[in-house]
Amino acid sequence: MAKELFEQFGSHLFDDRTMRERLPLEVYDSLRQIRDEGHPWDPKVADVVAEAMMQWAMELGATHYTHWFSPMTGTGSGKHDSFIDNVKGGAPITRFSGKMLTKGESDASSFPSGGLRATFEARGYTAWDPTSPAFVLGTTLYIPTAFCAYTGEALDQKTPVLRSMQALNKHALRVLRALGDSETVSVRPTVGAEQEYFLVDKDLFDQRLDLKVAGHTLLGAPPPKGQELEDHYYGSISERVRAFMRELDDELWALGVPAKTEHNEVAPAQYELASVFTTANIACDHNQIMMELMRKVALRHGFACLLHEKPFAGVNGSGKHNNWSLVTSTGRNLLNPTDAPEDNDEFLVFLCAVLTAVDRHGDLLRLAASCPGNEDRLGGNEAPPSIVSVFLGNALTELLQEMAQGHALHREAQGELLMGVKSLPLLKRDDSDRNRTSPFAFTGNKFEFRMVGASQSLGLANAVTNAIVADVLREFADYLEAAPDKHAAVRDLVAKTWQEHGRIVFNGNNYSEEWHAEALRRGLPDIRGMVDAAESYLKPENIAMFERMHVFTEAECRSRYEITLETYSKHVHIDASTMLEMVGRSVLPAGYAYLAKVSRAEYYAEQNGCASASAKAAVQNLCVTIDHAAGAMEALRRALDALDHARLTEKERAERCRDLAHGEMALLRQTADSLERQVPVQDWPIPDYSALLFDL
Repeated sequence: MAKELFEQFGSHLFDDRTMRERLPLEVYDSLRQIRDEGHPWDPKVADVVAEAMMQWAMELGATHYTHWFSPMTGTGSGKHDSFIDNVKGGAPITRFSGKMLTKGESDASSFPSGGLRATFEARGYTAWDPTSPAFVLGTTLYIPTAFCAYTGEALDQKTPVLRSMQALNKHALRVLRALGDSETVSVRPTVGAEQEYFLVDKDLFDQRLDLKVAGHTLLGAPPPKGQELEDHYYGSISERVRAFMRELDDELWALGVPAKTEHNEVAPAQYELASVFTTANIACDHNQIMMELMRKVALRHGFACLLHEKPFAGVNGSGKHNNWSLVTSTGRNLLNPTDAPEDNDEFLVFLCAVLTAVDRHGDLLRLAASCPGNEDRLGGNEAPPSIVSVFLGNALTELLQEMAQGHALHREAQGELLMGVKSLPLLKRDDSDRNRTSPFAFTGNKFEFRMVGASQSLGLANAVTNAIVADVLREFADYLEAAPDKHAAVRDLVAKTWQEHGRIVFNGNNYSEEWHAEALRRGLPDIRGMVDAAESYLKPENIAMFERMHVFTEAECRSRYEITLETYSKHVHIDASTMLEMVGRSVLPAGYAYLAKVSRAEYYAEQNGCASASAKAAVQNLCVTIDHAAGAMEALRRALDALDHARLTEKERAERCRDLAHGEMALLRQTADSLERQVPVQDWPIPDYSALLFDL
């Protein structure tokens, strides 16, 4: 049975195997060169590929096709067209031409554009991405595409990733050529994503307006038990959840998504799914597919899948770890230190490029992890703080320090890890421990960017990482190409990198107050929230870097700045409106009804001479709490009304929304949660945290 399942891997994917079987050799070679070697697009292959793709898809039951793209909303989008092109003699005629495959049209003004498109300027285009395989899901052929405006500006998550990969490949190859590598044809960033999520019972989900509308709870008193016992992490997976995971694996594997590791996460009802490394562009598509299928498959098992970064207050939220590395066309990992990293010039150069890039543009990495849900997640026990730093581990840190100072290297071999039980195997200790508090951690042969939010597309995180590293490699390539002694030049680069950018390395506890003070002393930025992070789009040095790498134009940077602020404001406004709806139509009426019930009971007890002081105090406390909740609701209503009628810039609106979230909304939640603690569960109108987190 298991063998049959693995044999179905990629069965619904128009991948390399399928193309070799169905395409003429010259067409297949053209696509392979586009995909693997960065050759330019050849329009002559389009008609042949389109016909083969349609026939293959129809054999799998597909009746429609869609140009699947990821606009700035972060979701997968596309319209579905059938293969029927005409009707003759009462019978449908199917056709799928090269033009249909390579180019589509969408309404660009209906998606976020940050001012790039006015309402009356509607035309936008989708363009087939031949580097990411098409797939059949249900009865539809999904064709991964880029999405741009009529004027050519990128309006999606994919285009910047492709541009950044192109820049990274160009300058990485320059470095390798300078160091004597004449065999490598291309260098590609590879990514393996770890996706965290929550599952809640769908019946309970349907009873909570905040979960349905906002994707997270806006009200909710903490349960008597949360994650204190740490008994959910890596614990036994319930049969109901396991059945969901099995079906999800089957669906993902059929689409060629290499889902690998799944387990219980720290918080109750929280889980994680990680996939095998693949090229960054495809990894972004895989993660988008994963998120969409998680939601769909969950419904079949009576669950709702929550991808919000902080669906429940008081327990760990959900992130998405972006594991990033660089691999050559010959299969060599450029971030693999090997057994003698001090003699590995390639590794040292690329490691220094990453350190330099993160120190120069940590603000952009912080921006790449900015979304409304991450506002309350970053800095908690489950996520790194908002200060971007790099964990290298003691071994590599000492190596760079010694090389920078010109000292002789004393590298100690790691011994075996003794566990005190003779029957257990001896384990080889790694060069360094892991640091789960670090935002950007080196973990052996890759960097793990831990700040990205669970609901986010991986697009911006990878576009930024690729671009900032490519820009540094450009400088390194200039230096190495002109240096007569390459080995000595690498040593000079190491020394200069450590002297100028060693401040970015921190191997300690990123949660500690001492680190915050130390980071301030080092001059590292502490960008606390999404509104402040958005400013990084407008910094002249960042715009210049993006334009040098041809990843974003200045207009695209400014549009994304506007979109970021607008997204934040809209999310806060929706949350505030939902809170008012829930408190005004459910919470307060429940409070009043329970107050009437206990007041009658207290009155009858007093009439019969058995009323107690504690009973009277309970009624009084309930009255006060209801009054506070009603007052907080009215304060939020007035603040939201004032916001709606104010004439503000997008930044001013975002700042007002931030104040609203930290002020009136926080106060209303506090009073509503206090009321929940005083009302019996059978009289409370919405499922509480205990039910949501433990009724699986």
